[in-house]
Amino acid sequence: MCRYAITANLIKRRSLSLLLFFSILLGFSPNLFGAEVSANELLNESWQTLSSKNYSQKARAIEIIAKQNPAETNKALKAMLDGELYFSRNSKQLYILQEIDDKYKFSHLFDEEVIIQERKRGFKKVKINNSLRSLIRQSLAVIQLGDDDAKIRLAAVNELLKNPQAEAAAFIKKLMHEETDAEVQTAVHTLLAITELKYGDAATQMKAIDILASSLNTSAMNALTDYQPSNRALKIKAQAAINKINDKRSLYSKAEIIFFGLSLGSVLALSAIGLAITFGVMGVINMAHGELMMIGAYTTYVVQLIMPEQIGLSILVAIPSAFIVSGLVGIAIERGIIRHLYGRPLETLLATFGVSLILQQLVRSIFSPLNRSVVTPQWMSGAWQINEVLALTWNRLYIIIFCLLVFISLILVMKKTLLGLQVRAVSQNRMMARAMGVRSEWVDALTFGLGSGIAGLAGVALSLLTNVGPNLGQTYIIDSFMVVVFGGVGNLWGTLVAGMSLGVINKILEPWAGAVLAKILVLIFIILFIQKRPKGLFPQRGRAAED
Repeated sequence: MCRYAITANLIKRRSLSLLLFFSILLGFSPNLFGAEVSANELLNESWQTLSSKNYSQKARAIEIIAKQNPAETNKALKAMLDGELYFSRNSKQLYILQEIDDKYKFSHLFDEEVIIQERKRGFKKVKINNSLRSLIRQSLAVIQLGDDDAKIRLAAVNELLKNPQAEAAAFIKKLMHEETDAEVQTAVHTLLAITELKYGDAATQMKAIDILASSLNTSAMNALTDYQPSNRALKIKAQAAINKINDKRSLYSKAEIIFFGLSLGSVLALSAIGLAITFGVMGVINMAHGELMMIGAYTTYVVQLIMPEQIGLSILVAIPSAFIVSGLVGIAIERGIIRHLYGRPLETLLATFGVSLILQQLVRSIFSPLNRSVVTPQWMSGAWQINEVLALTWNRLYIIIFCLLVFISLILVMKKTLLGLQVRAVSQNRMMARAMGVRSEWVDALTFGLGSGIAGLAGVALSLLTNVGPNLGQTYIIDSFMVVVFGGVGNLWGTLVAGMSLGVINKILEPWAGAVLAKILVLIFIILFIQKRPKGLFPQRGRAAED
């Protein structure tokens, strides 16, 4: 019984949608081509008319085809929009073009006949103009109102919103009683309100303005802007509705700026967390930190080369891979160079700067100087559309979550593991830690490797936002140092807060100051802030801080 009820509702919805289409036909008459003909003959003649040069006749033919809605309607109308509907010069039969291996495949619209040839000779495209394109889109939208997929019905209503018709209102109301999806209902309410605002009386227009005032749809805003009220009360109400919509748009625009700021801040925090360990805890100025991020990004690229058929899974494989590869490179740098320079920060700066140049050249030799692109997985593509104004891109949202997970994991490692305990002991009093049996050399190597591995994780995140190239790390190394100093040297919580704060401040300043000037202003702000608080937002406390 349930299946039959659903089928009956679907048939009813489709019938109403066809009635709706009939209501919005412009100038339709059954005696369209002269003599009285049957419905089938009229339909056949309409198909043949598509090959004519007269755009007015084509428009009337499209209206008839869409009204009768045979099985080939969707396929034919979409092919016309895409410029793929052709007709034979001899028989005037309709074909859909498909290009295959430098050849042209013409598939008959009504049967399985296929013609493959090297040229388009003997066929001619069904030409359309902008007026016909609009009519075709409207026709497809009305037909799709009867679809059982809510997303398709919503797209159909949004298409009708571009050119609302007064005659359609009554039938849309009937469709709305059958509609169960909340988004589609909202869009239909907006469509009805726009038609009532255009063609209703003063009382109806007053109610329509109330409905449109709560809508963020662009068509609603356009309708209110173009509205010519008949009295002062309507004018005041319409202006109030416009102001209300603008206030909502402004609010959501600010929310979007904050979101982009948090996503940028997540990248900054992620890139600075590893530096907070090597610089803040170990006192090493690691100018090769950016190149460790670059190695993480290239690791992601290589993993995708190995797994071309599993792009979605490749990112999950790249995360531990980038951590291990960057961590091992970091341990090699520490064991080979850094361990000889502890207590001499300026010399570590010069040494690691040389290492950064070597790593850049190594990457150029292996991968070439050209930028490489990492494919974004399907599950990270697109956006979360909250409303008509605010959309949050999935890749940035995942990066924010990823940053928080890395931060929480690092806090747990530092607070709950033996390595974390030894790192804190060595950073506070190296001699005392050695006296207690802590092998400080290996702790230094593992700590540097941990910071380098987190830099590799930052490279994975960056590879999804920008191209991967030899100079990738240079873009973020200065920003990373600014985040560490601003948050408080050696304080992980300060690094997170500072990264998020600087990201949001950057995005707030960019619209009116520009990207370059915004960075300069942020740098000036940090310099002035450090003058007042030399130890940053969250300074270390205790004897280690005094040293």
